[in-house]
Amino acid sequence: MRSVRKPICLLVTALLLGSGCAQKQNDSPFKITVIPQELKGFSIPGQSIHYLVTVGEEAKKDSVAITASSSGADVTVVRKDIIEGQVAEIIVVPKAESSGQPVTVDIEGTRGSVKDKKSVTFEVIEGEDDRKEYAEELLKMFMPFLAEKHPEFKINADTKWTGTMVSPQWLVVSHYLFFSDEWELHLEWHVMIAPNDWARIDLRHRSDETKPSSAFEISSVSGKTSPIPIEVPTEIWR
Repeated sequence: MRSVRKPICLLVTALLLGSGCAQKQNDSPFKITVIPQELKGFSIPGQSIHYLVTVGEEAKKDSVAITASSSGADVTVVRKDIIEGQVAEIIVVPKAESSGQPVTVDIEGTRGSVKDKKSVTFEVIEGEDDRKEYAEELLKMFMPFLAEKHPEFKINADTKWTGTMVSPQWLVVSHYLFFSDEWELHLEWHVMIAPNDWARIDLRHRSDETKPSSAFEISSVSGKTSPIPIEVPTEIWR
């Protein structure tokens, strides 16, 4: 009987190993980083706030699962499993009933039995998006230039964008964020008359960059000057 049992045991063990039942989880420590830690001011209900999440070199091979939640906002996670060099996005949309109070977002990374948690908090004020129409007009002014001079971006008149107001309390210089499948485009413009009526954009590749990698300016919107390259900001605008 022993000679029969031994092959059976070996066969069962092989089947378990082959199915992954006996595979060991990666329980090594890691840290997540959330960008930014603070907004440049307040948020308004309905605004989309995009927090970026990265993991360090501890996650070169085995991915970390990213989750997030908030009682005062709707939360969506884009790219839920990331390794070192990749970027997850936590999209937070404050609810109307959150006006006048702080909103906290709890963000967690998990790999095996190991977890790392971070929290970010921002204030919500009453307000509405009154800059969308003009921001979309300015965005269109940059599209022919990007299509012609930077075909590597694969941005053109057919690129689909979704937009959100940002930094609603900033008035002299207004800000707006646009998102395509691949790119984040931060648009800012100077609310002045020529020749100081400039508009600027900076671009971040969403899946693997945490800050802009290129930037351009129209020196005078009313003068319809051609876009030119400018110094790239050192951080994302939020």
